[in-house]
Amino acid sequence: MYLIDWISNRLVSLSFFLSERMTAMNPFRLQYFFDPLCGWCYASAPALAGLDAAHPGVLELMPSGLFADEGARELTPEWGEYAWRNDQRIEQMTGQRFTHAYREQVLRRGGVRFDSGPANRALSALRGVDARLERPLLEAIQLARYVDGLDTARPDVLARIAAGVAANAGVTTVDADALARRIEGDAALASETAGRIARTQRAMRQLGASGVPQLLLTVGERGYVLHGASLYGGAQAAVAAVERVLQEA
Repeated sequence: MYLIDWISNRLVSLSFFLSERMTAMNPFRLQYFFDPLCGWCYASAPALAGLDAAHPGVLELMPSGLFADEGARELTPEWGEYAWRNDQRIEQMTGQRFTHAYREQVLRRGGVRFDSGPANRALSALRGVDARLERPLLEAIQLARYVDGLDTARPDVLARIAAGVAANAGVTTVDADALARRIEGDAALASETAGRIARTQRAMRQLGASGVPQLLLTVGERGYVLHGASLYGGAQAAVAAVERVLQEA
């Protein structure tokens, strides 16, 4: 067991070393198309964290707005049961946890909105403080919802999560109460977020992509779309998939 763990750790370290070499030789960018309330996007969170660690500063989050605005809805009992069945399938396939707390406190609670608009605005707000915090905030929002059972359509909940992510990174300037007010009613933040979503949707139309998550790897003038096993197989699989493309590009 220890030998296998040692080999696995060596492989991960080697892949990160090769990633740095290939980044210097072959500049590229990674764009991740997602929605904060997408269960399959949560399934790809370990892959995203691995890519962010292997290629710091390269990853750009592209909010699709899938479940915002006209895509938002009341979380009815019927929709909640549909979501839970889909979530159980995701857990069986990927190992990502969807807890009893999430089912009872979010899906079955009543009066809950299925609306990713507030989460998209929270992500944009923290990105404005430090772009490096956006990916960790997305993961924290997902864990708060699917594991802790928090309603991540609520501005106050999102603001507390964002302030915690910032504090953990040594950023102490994010006030949760002020941020909650911005998420709920700041016109400039809403406009910025709407602009990001519009740009993402244009890019998805150009790619012919209709769903999320999707990862676009651009090397020079060429783009490569990664999805499926490349995103749901964890950090090492995602890093390896990107490296294969870089080697062939």
